[in-house]
Amino acid sequence: MDIQIGDILTMKKPHPCGSRDWQVLRIGADFKLRCCGCGHEVMGARSKFEKNIRQVRR
Repeated sequence: MDIQIGDILTMKKPHPCGSRDWQVLRIGADFKLRCCGCGHEVMGARSKFEKNIRQVRR
């Protein structure tokens, strides 16, 4: 999957704040994402996040 820094990912499940959109801050073996709704940042395994992606916007 071709994902670059700055892309907006729409996930299958919403964040508790209600937003489904996340901005990519860091890529590699891990992703660092920021919620577009509340600004919360999370970091996790690339494989875990790639399963939950519904759409990628540049």
